[in-house]
Amino acid sequence: MQTEMLMLHNLALIIVFLPLLASVITGIGCRTVSRTFAHSLTISAVGLSFFLSCWILKALVFEGNPGWNQTLYTWGVSGNTSFQIGFLIDRLTALMMVIVTFISWMVHIYTVGYMRDDPGYQRFFSYISLFTFGMLMLVMANNFLQLFFGWEAVGLMSYLLIGFWFQRESAIFASLKAFLVNRVGDLGFLIGIAAILYYFGSLNYDSVFHDVRELAARGDMLIIMNNHEWSAITVICIALFIGAMGKSAQVPLHVWLPDSMEGPTPISALIHAATMVTAGVFMVARMSPLFEYSEVALNFVLVIGAITCLSMGLLGVVQNDIKRIIAYSTLSQLGYMVIALGVSAYGAAIFHLMTHAFFKALLFLGAGSVIIALHHEQNIWKMGNLKKYMPITYITMLIGSLALMGFPLFSGFYSKDLIIEMVHASELPASKFAYAIVVGSVFITALYTFRLFFVVFHTKERMDKHSIEHLQESPAVVWVPLVLLAIPSVIAGGMFIQPLLQGYFGNSLVVHPNHLALTEHSVEFKGIFAMAVQGLSGLPFWLGIAGILTAWGCYIKYREIPLLLQKKFSLLYSIFKNKYGFDLFNEWILAPGARGVGWIFWRLGDRLVIDDIGVNGSANSIGKFSKVVRRFQTGYLYHYAFTMIAGFLALLVWLMLT
Repeated sequence: MQTEMLMLHNLALIIVFLPLLASVITGIGCRTVSRTFAHSLTISAVGLSFFLSCWILKALVFEGNPGWNQTLYTWGVSGNTSFQIGFLIDRLTALMMVIVTFISWMVHIYTVGYMRDDPGYQRFFSYISLFTFGMLMLVMANNFLQLFFGWEAVGLMSYLLIGFWFQRESAIFASLKAFLVNRVGDLGFLIGIAAILYYFGSLNYDSVFHDVRELAARGDMLIIMNNHEWSAITVICIALFIGAMGKSAQVPLHVWLPDSMEGPTPISALIHAATMVTAGVFMVARMSPLFEYSEVALNFVLVIGAITCLSMGLLGVVQNDIKRIIAYSTLSQLGYMVIALGVSAYGAAIFHLMTHAFFKALLFLGAGSVIIALHHEQNIWKMGNLKKYMPITYITMLIGSLALMGFPLFSGFYSKDLIIEMVHASELPASKFAYAIVVGSVFITALYTFRLFFVVFHTKERMDKHSIEHLQESPAVVWVPLVLLAIPSVIAGGMFIQPLLQGYFGNSLVVHPNHLALTEHSVEFKGIFAMAVQGLSGLPFWLGIAGILTAWGCYIKYREIPLLLQKKFSLLYSIFKNKYGFDLFNEWILAPGARGVGWIFWRLGDRLVIDDIGVNGSANSIGKFSKVVRRFQTGYLYHYAFTMIAGFLALLVWLMLT
């Protein structure tokens, strides 16, 4: 047993450091190594990490291995607090490792075809491999220090990847926007980590989770503005969730994600499928022992997720950029995951994270296949009838679309339907509001999904003559990853729902006895086919069908309807096109306001106080004082004698007076 554990420990080290090693070699030698060497090395490293992750998952699930929590080394010590680097490998971690490495591996392979003519080819492979390393460090962490390291690593790499085409001004703007918005969320995240260190005296998960019940029982309070007292555990959870709002793009910190489409399509898939944007969902699930002791925090999570789910889905209906439609879809689906977290259905949230990773990566890479074929055209109104020219992309995009809308027997159906049931079973005050949102959003999801699908693949050809003459299916290096992603987009939900409901996560996720809706649902589960048949009679299914029919009617049968609705509801359409004014507010008020405050601090603080009064002021004062004093330095002896006598007399007078 000890030999097996040692081997698994070594495998974990290999899994996380292989992508790092490949990235460093490719990055340092990007100007000297060949393109073949760059993609062969990074693809092999990430592929090996995937297979080794599967080996660890098999050991934990089928061989009864309990997992392990191991500290590798102590990074630093301050007083009684140790800052350590280590791994926590349990079923939640193992599942995330498999998801991250598989999606990353598919993206690496796909990149060979998509970026083949790009001058930054080697650099791109170095970046995405390093991104994978950062995400693995995040999900494998056993303490908040390493969690924050991985958190910031993926943030940095997203900045570099979104702005990869740095010759474009729009790419530079988008990368800076992503970086700055995430810093806002990270401030809340750091406050939460600092509060954890203050109250628990440790940053290790085990210590914090062990002592959380004691902190909740003590009822420690914090005074927050105007002498309002808040539970310490509530403040910690909300602060941590603000960090998740930045990473997982929840309203109002969602504004960076649609603009991140400026990066190459492989990055859109990598960031928006299973990695960066799901880091926040994973973090909240990992912190379930904390969140379960604050219903205020759970309701806050629930409301934010519901608002994001509906509002971002509506924006997807009016977008014309193929990648931005899918990006707003990601925002809406992240809302589903966050809603599941809010009702303590952490397992359902991770389940939807997994299924979403497959079909959303499929949709992004499918969109990339279309973009390649049309010479990087992204406007869906300059496409049409592509099913005639790209049959493989057509079929895989259809599979991804059905999985996204939650059609029975597809993977998205099981995870989304499970979330809807969990929200319905919840007794939290905000659950009724959230239930109406998740049910209504099924119609919106089907509408924007099949609007894209019908316009791109079924309407008349709107491409120019040159594009039509050269239009053909993408090369195998592009469509093979689509097929490999299409398979789990169909079967993953049915394969994993029963183990999930039968306690797959074990002690990885903690749910308070008052929040056991997920466990109660598992008693009613009668099999994947019975669930699919039952789903055919449910309201979500018929709302999804209504969404498909609406998209067909508006964009194939009666194409004048969208224009009539646009004119009739011009104000509402304008609100949607302007994204509820978030970007306008940020660019016209928040950014100028921040610059104005910065100018005031610079002019009054830096220039006046520090420079004019502090640095230059002290020098000027010494100069002026020196001009006065040097008048006494005449060089005449009798002047010095007079000064000494005057000083002596002044001293005598002072002594007499005192």
